[in-house]
Amino acid sequence: MELGISMFGDLRVDSATNKFQSTQQRLTELIEEIKLMDEVGIDYFGIGEHHRPDYAVPSPEIVLAAAAAVTKNIKLGSAVSVLSSADPVKLYQNFAMVDLMSNGRAELMAGRGSFVESFPLFGYNLHDYDALFAEKLDLLLTINKNERVTWHGKFRAPLNDQTILPRALNNELSIWIAAGGTPQSVVRAGKLGLPLMIAIIGGSPAQFQPLFELYKKTYIESGHDPAGYRVGIHSHALFGEDNAALTKRYYPLYAAQMDRVGRSRGWPPYQRTQFDFGTSKHGALFIGEPAAMVDKILYMKELFGLTRFAAHMDVGAPSHLDIMKSIEIYGTKIAPLVRAA
Repeated sequence: MELGISMFGDLRVDSATNKFQSTQQRLTELIEEIKLMDEVGIDYFGIGEHHRPDYAVPSPEIVLAAAAAVTKNIKLGSAVSVLSSADPVKLYQNFAMVDLMSNGRAELMAGRGSFVESFPLFGYNLHDYDALFAEKLDLLLTINKNERVTWHGKFRAPLNDQTILPRALNNELSIWIAAGGTPQSVVRAGKLGLPLMIAIIGGSPAQFQPLFELYKKTYIESGHDPAGYRVGIHSHALFGEDNAALTKRYYPLYAAQMDRVGRSRGWPPYQRTQFDFGTSKHGALFIGEPAAMVDKILYMKELFGLTRFAAHMDVGAPSHLDIMKSIEIYGTKIAPLVRAA
């Protein structure tokens, strides 16, 4: 099982001024954090795409290109790229370049977009939410398999024997599908034989087990090689040596960010009871001390048959020092025990 980290580039809020930290500062911190991930042996890093004032990264591939220059082994991917509002040709070209710059370590994780600010920004209609993703995924996969492409669709100008360059290092980019828990997304990934990442950020993870069973069943029945089967989860996480001290520092930041997101989605205010259940053995939050986190990660692997676990580490913008400590603990204290098990 690969052990990874994902982030969105959350921007800290100054309690005195109520202003977000500068994007420049957060981007500088991000590169330092990714460099440390590589040094302590984390397998994978993913960065998300957002077009909001509380996040620093609208273009994951630019962060990944910068990270490629300061890392040697870690896989570098998006988490996610909002494919529905992107141009698949340009997206493939950008990630092919990251792949070449990183000596084959790039991945593209495509999602429909749980945040929808990119749709009006780039001139797309939310009524076409599902159709946009289906069509653009078809084009992206066609480009990934073919250097010369002839293609026709509804939402983009056709391609007539066009050459798409540059090509990924081995002429094929690793492309994942990200899902928030809808059976349709799971079935699509299984039919296409694409690796699947499911976000589990609340409630009881055990409730998601039918989705993993559906994905594996669809994958096998669609005739795909079981040796290529890859499935993972993305869950909110932060690691520390003292659970009480970590929770005291982190809960207010975490709750504030959940409320910022929730206000645009009609969620009720985030409650301490949700956090406490989430950090318990049966909850979806991986926030705590190393021994408990090892047990929880191994439980998820057994429950879902995971080939990848991604700890999403910057919700609410904990301090750079806390994130660096969390990465260090993950790489030196958690990952070795999970791998040994």
